[in-house]
Amino acid sequence: MAIRDFSILLGVILIVMMLIIPLPTGVIDFLIIINITIALLIILVSMNTMEPLQFSIFPTLLLLITLFRLGLNVSTTRSILDKGDAGNVIETFGQFVVGGNALVGFVVFIILVVIQFVVITKGAERVSEVGARFTLDAMPGKQMSIDADLNAGMISDSEARERRKKIEQEADFYGSMDGASKFVKGDAIAGIVIVLINVIFGFVIGMAQQGLSLGEAAEKYTLLTVGDGLVSQIPALLISTATGIVVTRAASEGNLGHDITKQLLAYPKMLYVAGGTIALLGFFTPINEWVTSTVALTLGVGGFMLMRNEKKSLQLEEVNDEINDKEDDIKSPESVVSLLQVDPIEFEFGYGLIPLADANQGGDLLDRVVMIRRQLAIEMGMIVPVIRIRDNIQLQPNEYSIKIKGNEVAKGELLLDHFMAMSPGVDDESIIGIETIEPAFGLPALWISEEFKDQAELSGYTVVDPPSVVSTHLTEVIKRHSHELIGRQETKQLIDHLNETYPTLVEDVTPNPLTTGEIQKVLSNLLKEKVSIRNLPIIFETLADYGQMTKDPDLLTEYARQALSRQISKQYAVEGEPLYVITVSGAVEKAIADSVQQTEHGSFLNLDPNSMQGIVEGTMVEVDKMQETGQMPIILCSPAVRMYFRHVIDRYIPQIPVLSYNELEPYIEVQSVGVVNY
Repeated sequence: MAIRDFSILLGVILIVMMLIIPLPTGVIDFLIIINITIALLIILVSMNTMEPLQFSIFPTLLLLITLFRLGLNVSTTRSILDKGDAGNVIETFGQFVVGGNALVGFVVFIILVVIQFVVITKGAERVSEVGARFTLDAMPGKQMSIDADLNAGMISDSEARERRKKIEQEADFYGSMDGASKFVKGDAIAGIVIVLINVIFGFVIGMAQQGLSLGEAAEKYTLLTVGDGLVSQIPALLISTATGIVVTRAASEGNLGHDITKQLLAYPKMLYVAGGTIALLGFFTPINEWVTSTVALTLGVGGFMLMRNEKKSLQLEEVNDEINDKEDDIKSPESVVSLLQVDPIEFEFGYGLIPLADANQGGDLLDRVVMIRRQLAIEMGMIVPVIRIRDNIQLQPNEYSIKIKGNEVAKGELLLDHFMAMSPGVDDESIIGIETIEPAFGLPALWISEEFKDQAELSGYTVVDPPSVVSTHLTEVIKRHSHELIGRQETKQLIDHLNETYPTLVEDVTPNPLTTGEIQKVLSNLLKEKVSIRNLPIIFETLADYGQMTKDPDLLTEYARQALSRQISKQYAVEGEPLYVITVSGAVEKAIADSVQQTEHGSFLNLDPNSMQGIVEGTMVEVDKMQETGQMPIILCSPAVRMYFRHVIDRYIPQIPVLSYNELEPYIEVQSVGVVNY
């Protein structure tokens, strides 16, 4: 048998012995202190439980502690009447607690008994009775709810068993408490009877057996009896209070102290109202103003502190809610679908470039991105999707990366405390910097410190700050990949916008003869060769004219380019100056034209590999010659072969524009500076 089990049995045997065997006053003192200690422990435990079942042993414990206290009453009564002495504890309560005044002590005792019997015990008894009745009445409904959850698969078999077991325990507990509360009531009545017996028989024994006068007997036995009553009723009052706390305790998230402070102080503004009321009470009545002012000030300070803590708690809850929402999104079954989302454009950067995007640190990248989207809408006529900007710890601190539809297409490195200086062609040896490559156009450059900035500008260098470097790079990357960014959804937006001002034109083009997908391919082809699609009405006029004859997007693109001849001419030619171009020889054009094959799905170029390689090499030779002179290479050929020649060189030199004669305005003076042969 465990030691603690043996100690409980020994305690029950001790209670029986107290009822039969007289105990020394020293032992009685010790047992009285034990009684008070147990009562304190019981009320403290009852205040810290979150639900009644956490103190399920309370009904049985209540019976044992009541029996223990009654045994003490028997022992103290025997000692008082037999020896006229009940020990140091009772005498202390009789002399010190009540000031040696038997009448005062008797009044205090009566008040304690009334509080315990009329208020606490009566209320606890009623709550126990109602709680037991309601718990039993609710059992069938709770059982059905458990069965429904189990059948629906919301809970497992083990969870259902635990919930059924809890319901049974609740019914047993409240039933036991209904009976145990009668012990408390009987204990209060017994206390009153014992006091009356001690007083009456104390008078008799004192005068008849000990020869005391009536006054002496009254003083001696009344003080002892009142001391005994107080020693007995104070623990009884604590036990009665604990009984009321347990049976009125509803399940909650905290103990009694937590719930009281949380709910009573849930409205900090009400503390201001209460404090103001107390302050007015002290001002308009004779009550001591120092007392009311102290209480009012305490309430005001408490309200202020609570409101400040409440604001912090709300902010913390918002952060936690966001974290929990993210965690819930990750855990939810639908979260997998969100992971499939690919952003059209992403700009990622290392932690060293965070000031670039942080407005609090002076970064204006977000504003620049807005301007880039506006600029490209004007220049290219396309709707640039939202650019996702984020930091990436996998990148180097000063590194950034640009992704198109999830794939990295460009990257670069910035030094935020430096400027990028691009040479005019003649380097200045006195300008010291870190060699680098300008990311947008691939030109050699230097990262120079601020002290060399003015000198570099005077020497003809083009000096730009890091935000301008990255915004230029981002702009060029978007231009280069603009044809990938215009899909059917973006095309539909452009069509809807055009439909607001040109409804008849849109009606003649789509959905018949051309679908949104076919229009999208034409627009993509134009953007791929850096032809702006802003003049959408002209493009749609062309599609309306030729869409009935062919649905080949490449051929429709050629018709659209010819319709945009004025725009293309201004894009490459400077008014009043000749346009220097590389022309394609007749032999090359004939070889390409002879290799074009027509099928029911369109035309394609079937040129032998040797001829194709010769054309590419001949083109690259002429392009290199023209670039050496500092001129921008432009290739000019006949309209019939422009599209196919473009396909030949597209993989090797995609940045070189290829124009046809029909795409240039008649007033433009053309000068050939090279001829492509093979």
